[in-house]
Amino acid sequence: MSDIKNLVKNGYNYRYLLNQLVTKSIKLKYRRSYLGVVWSLIEPLLTMVVLSFVFSTLLGRGDKYFPIYVLSGRLMYSFFSAGTKGAMKSIRNNSAMIKKVYVPKYMYPLASCTSAYVIFLISLVDLFLVMIVMGMKITPYILLSVVPIAVAFFLAYGVGMLMATINVFFRDVEYMWDVAMMLVMYTCAIFYKVDTFIGTKAYIVFRLNPLYALIKCFRDCIYGYPMELSWILYAVAFSAVMCIVGISMFRKHQNKFVLYI
Repeated sequence: MSDIKNLVKNGYNYRYLLNQLVTKSIKLKYRRSYLGVVWSLIEPLLTMVVLSFVFSTLLGRGDKYFPIYVLSGRLMYSFFSAGTKGAMKSIRNNSAMIKKVYVPKYMYPLASCTSAYVIFLISLVDLFLVMIVMGMKITPYILLSVVPIAVAFFLAYGVGMLMATINVFFRDVEYMWDVAMMLVMYTCAIFYKVDTFIGTKAYIVFRLNPLYALIKCFRDCIYGYPMELSWILYAVAFSAVMCIVGISMFRKHQNKFVLYI
């Protein structure tokens, strides 16, 4: 707990630097792009259209809001993927600055994860616009969507800190994580329903996937249903554990980073 308290304290002291790192990360992502940040709104919509067109007749029958189902899952998965990958590579990508200037090293994965989160929040505008255009009834439950949205950040940051630590010593983990994220994507039910898996052994995979738990809770809020307590509690507990483990591992080995980057 002392590690987390120190992290929060230093984060406040270096808040201006964090803001600059986040801004820099977003600008670099969209440099040489004419649309810039606007692309973060257009790209999810194009992906939604493609996935909805391909899978609606096969996997989305009976749900006239299938594009919303696809988009809500895709947005949260994309944030987790971008956040963890950015955090994982942040120490190596900033090796020159780390060797020259003292900055708390955890600021780099934090900035990478935060920049991905900002883009994710901007992309949520697409989701609400699509909901309005498709005539989906907006209920008070949508206000509860802030819970899975917030928990998603801590899950990505905890995993990102752990991956950043491992990546310093084992570069191959970058390629292994790409494969792992592909497996995570197919167990997040982004473009298909999991109803048919209930009661089967395959359903256990979904039940153990904390990211799917957040996506499910997020979708419940969007569709106007209350979140299932067991799902959100599992996601919160898993995210808390990953934050503690990730931060502890990072702080334990951060003094050795300069020898390997």
